[in-house]
Amino acid sequence: MNAPIPHPDLDTARQVLALESEALTALAASLDDGFARAVSLLAGTTGRVVVSGMGKSGHVGRKIAATLASTGTPALFVHPGEASHGDLGMIVAGDAVLALSNSGETSELADLIGHAKRFGLPLVGITGRDGSALARAADVALVLPAAPEACPMGLAPTTSTTMQLALGDAIAVALLTRRGFTAADFRVFHPGGKLGAKLSRVRDLMHGPQELPLAPPEMTMDAAIVAMTARRFGCLGVVGPDGALAGIVTDGDLRRALDGGAASLLARTAGAVMNPNPRSIAPDALAAEALHEMNARSITALFVVDAARRPVGILHIHDLLRAGVA
Repeated sequence: MNAPIPHPDLDTARQVLALESEALTALAASLDDGFARAVSLLAGTTGRVVVSGMGKSGHVGRKIAATLASTGTPALFVHPGEASHGDLGMIVAGDAVLALSNSGETSELADLIGHAKRFGLPLVGITGRDGSALARAADVALVLPAAPEACPMGLAPTTSTTMQLALGDAIAVALLTRRGFTAADFRVFHPGGKLGAKLSRVRDLMHGPQELPLAPPEMTMDAAIVAMTARRFGCLGVVGPDGALAGIVTDGDLRRALDGGAASLLARTAGAVMNPNPRSIAPDALAAEALHEMNARSITALFVVDAARRPVGILHIHDLLRAGVA
């Protein structure tokens, strides 16, 4: 087999990714108790985390603010230039400031830093230079390890902004972990799109009690098949005298039971044909959990049961498809 022909664009891309990967490894190794102190400062904030930065650091800052806000930490981005022309009024008592500057000498941050110091607001700085103006002013300075930028001239912010972005993600995840932020909380901030659909609850998508295909164990299969066909879910729940789900009859069970002939099948009872160990799910489970269960078991429907295993609904794979979960 011939070796792949080298391509200069691919070589450049791999070199960039290798340099940035090495920088992220160095960043992870460089973290110390300063990171924990920064997270504690931000976690103790009663207001918002105000993120700011100029140029490429500002673009990264906007993303960090968005990530914080979507994971339970109230945050907003304030442009340092606009801050000097009135937007400092957006930063109030109870807020904390997270400022980004690779050089640590960004002049546009001066007024914002001064405002934070004047009103005693916690200030966390992310910078590439220890001893810079930002590092000296910050209550906690998170200093990026020395690493070459990935552009051939070593000038365009590439590696440095990648480290800033990754460090912002680390802060956001540490904060959500500390707060015990759950998938249910996450859905509050992500109600739309495919992610919002996956975070829906089973009760939001299931068919209710009035649509359930159910039968007692003693029902003969001729009547059970009629009840099963009427609901079009491809299965029939078998419930005992206590109302609990005792078993399930699926299309596959019918095909397997036909080995003895159709007449023999129709004379049998639902209790004799059913699978006595049906899979089920709780109404408060996530839709994504239901999808995982269906995929793992190669099934197309789940009965939704309460704590006493009484059926309260049914969820079909088509419901997940329509909702955008699958």
